[in-house]
Formats: sequence, C-alpha cells, structure tokens
Amino acid sequence: MSKLKTSDFNFHLPEHLLAEHPANNRDESKLMVLHRKTGKIEHKLFKDVIDYFEEKDLFIFNNTKVFPARLYGNKEKTGAKIEVFLLRELDKETRVWDVLVDPARKIRIGNKLFFNEDESLVAEVIDNTTSRGRTLRFLYDGSYEEFRAKLKELGETPLPKYIKRDVEPEDAERYQTIYAKNEGAVAAPTAGMHFSKHLMKRLEIKGVDFAEVTLHIGLGTFNPIEVEDLSKHKMESEEAIIDQLNADKINLAVEEGRQICAVGTTTMRAIETSVSSNKKIGPFHGWTNKFIFPPHDFGVATSMITNFHMPKSTLMMMIAAFAGKDFLMEAYEEAVKNEYKFYSYGDAMLIL
Repeated sequence: MSKLKTSDFNFHLPEHLLAEHPANNRDESKLMVLHRKTGKIEHKLFKDVIDYFEEKDLFIFNNTKVFPARLYGNKEKTGAKIEVFLLRELDKETRVWDVLVDPARKIRIGNKLFFNEDESLVAEVIDNTTSRGRTLRFLYDGSYEEFRAKLKELGETPLPKYIKRDVEPEDAERYQTIYAKNEGAVAAPTAGMHFSKHLMKRLEIKGVDFAEVTLHIGLGTFNPIEVEDLSKHKMESEEAIIDQLNADKINLAVEEGRQICAVGTTTMRAIETSVSSNKKIGPFHGWTNKFIFPPHDFGVATSMITNFHMPKSTLMMMIAAFAGKDFLMEAYEEAVKNEYKFYSYGDAMLIL
C-alpha cells in the first residue's frame, strides 16, 4: 500500500452542511451504518443503533465533562475586550492556567485582565507560550472551590468557532453528553451526544453492558495538519484515565469475543493508548499524544460510533484507519449527497 498523505483526505464539504444547532432530540439525528465486510451502507436514525447490538455487547463511553472555558475580560487601562480560552490548569495552588487570548497582539507579560464589574476576578499575564498562547495567574480572594465556581459563573460554553451564532442557554446542556461526570474537557466528545436517557435505558433493558474511560479533550484535536507526511504530524497531549474496574470489564469482553463499540474518536484514542500487544487494556492515568492513521491495527473495539469530520482532520484519518480509507471516502460522498450534517452538532456514523 502506498503511503497516504494529508491531501488524500480532502473532499468537498458544502458550508451549509456544518451543523449550527443539534437535532431537536438527541437520538433522532441521522445515522449512517457502514458494514465493513460487505461494503453496504444503510441510512437510519440514531435510535436504531440498538438494532445492531445484542445482550452482553459492550459500549465504551468517554465520561469527560466540558467546562465553560471561554471567558471575556477587559484589559487594564485601555478596557479593550479580550477573549480568554482556558486550556488547562497548570497549578491548583497558585491558580496558574494555560490559555489562548484573542486578539493576542495586545496582550503582553505583565498585563492585567479584569473579568467582572466588581473586579473580584483578575488575571495577570506571566508568560507567552505561542503566538496566541499565554500563561495567566488568576487573582481571587476565596477558596479554590469558590474560584472554580466563579470561573463557571463567568465562563461560556466553548462551542467550536465554526458555529457563528451566539451561545444559547440550551448549549450548556446540549454540548455535553448525558453521562458526563469528570470535568476537564474544553470540547465535547460529540459522538456520545446522540445518546438520550431513553435510549440508554432501552440498551440496558436489552442487556447491553457499559464501560467508561476519561479523555479530557483539548483544542489540539482540531489543529490542522500542516505537513503532507502524516508521520511528521505531532498531536497535542491530552489527559486520559482508565481505572482498573473498567479495564477489567473491557478485557473480559475481549476474552469472551463480544462486540465492543468505542463511542467516539476520543474513547478510541484512550483505549488504543493503553492496550498492550496481547490485546489487554491496563489501567492508565497519564497523557496521550497518540495519532492514529491508516494503516493501524486496532486492539480492542470491533465497532465504533463517530460523527462526520472535517476534510483533512486527524479525526477523519482515525476513522479511515478503522473503516478503510476508500470505504470512508465513499461514505462521505454519500453523506454530502444525502445532506448529513457534519462536525460537532452533526449526524452520526456506526461502523461495524
């Protein structure tokens, strides 16, 4: 097989197919089903996903929770409005964070930013990290819990930039899975957003089993690939956690030859990071910068659920590794023709 290049993953995506809003009901978005063995493609609704799974089959979910990472502050003296995007907490004690600022040219080391009228939350710029990246130290009189509550109160749901509309109150709930519990992501594990409480109950009644992992999604997932040679692209690291209980649950399903469905690319990255050569998952707590692209031998999942991704994205490349590149390109052509919605609030795909 000849080596695939970044440009091999390009396709025409009409702008109107980028989803600005989610489906009215979580489990009623469209679902495209890809059968890898036969090359068959089916068009369904997401709630029909239950028809493809039996008792004892295992779904693996990413239980990360998105926090309201976008803040708006004003620069001292000039009052210029500055957007601050919280990326990760570097030090809990000193309240130091890695952030992106916009517009960045106005923000230098030593500048102070004020986030609310009473000036109770202030941040000082202590370092430049990249062209838009800064390190901020937050100044706040109060306990750590009160500080985090203040960030949450002032922060906004971090919808992706391609969504041009203002953030609406319902985004706080919809840009989140119903099983989200471990806070730490700045982007949602979007494949999981199609699961409703009703669908989860139906799967449970059918005897389908669930396991959870955590991968806190950063913005690096969406970084464009600047090189043609895929082996030279570096992914940003993201924190992943798999505990012993869930590792055991997944390993048992592998041993028993059950169908194992990874819900989303982030779940797949987490399990592929911790899987050993003998197809066993070990407990894991650390950082992963694993970049999966074709060809790749997947160790655990026999099926996966994902959204429709942007051309030339790392997410699309992972799906191509799982579904087969030519089959995926055919499916994406079909998706465009049938007006499937792409990206975070878009429709879903089940690959069997």
